[in-house]
Amino acid sequence: MQKKEDALKGVKLFVLDMDGTVYLGNHMIDGALDFIHEVDASEDRDYIFFTNNASRVPSVYVEKLHKLGLDVDESKVVTAGDVCAEFLKVNYPGAKVYLNGTPVLEENWKEKGIHLVEEDPDVAVQSFDTTLTYHKLDRICHYVRNGVPFIATHMDTNCPTEYGFMPDCGAMCSLITDSTGVKPRFLGKPWKETVDMVAEITGYKAEEMAFVGDRLYTDVATGVNNGAKGFLVLTGEADMQTVAESEVEPTCIYDSLGEMRRYL
Repeated sequence: MQKKEDALKGVKLFVLDMDGTVYLGNHMIDGALDFIHEVDASEDRDYIFFTNNASRVPSVYVEKLHKLGLDVDESKVVTAGDVCAEFLKVNYPGAKVYLNGTPVLEENWKEKGIHLVEEDPDVAVQSFDTTLTYHKLDRICHYVRNGVPFIATHMDTNCPTEYGFMPDCGAMCSLITDSTGVKPRFLGKPWKETVDMVAEITGYKAEEMAFVGDRLYTDVATGVNNGAKGFLVLTGEADMQTVAESEVEPTCIYDSLGEMRRYL
């Protein structure tokens, strides 16, 4: 693990997680705004937000950040839903897709040209669906059990909130896997498709990026497993006990974005 004062050397793009890293619920985490403003003011560093939370779309996050005191362009925000939609267009062009997702994600994918259906799909996708019902679970299990390719937008088990955690996409997929015996193809963080999409959007190389977040198995792993750096902040899901039990070793650990700012 690198020293805090050395770890930021060579980083040109900070890929920032949101839930548990920049804010919790409807409250900005102390120091996060100061970190972002300082990176924004620098001549040789930039940032982009990447969240695995595919229950929302970039425009929703832009509005949320505005309410929290940060104005950003929609191009600054990428979600696992965006990665999954691009993956489907490249690997399953024109496919009929059954999606368990929120209404805003459904509309977003329709705008991107994804052909969503309720019956006879070519691909079945589970996302972080806060409108999930038993009927939806039954439908996707039926399709997956009968051989339809099973894809998940991301693997996060829990989503951090102000009051603790709520079940995320990974937990929903575990139920589907228990019922069908089939594991999904996960996208989002920590998979290479995410790094590739960030590189395509920003023009930075993997070795110039640092993925920053509160989860070892997604945020940090995206960086350290794919040629970038992975910084852990202790403002969300992971704590030092999690670090001790994990096979993923962060490039560096900071208490928060606020502490990281002191080493810029």
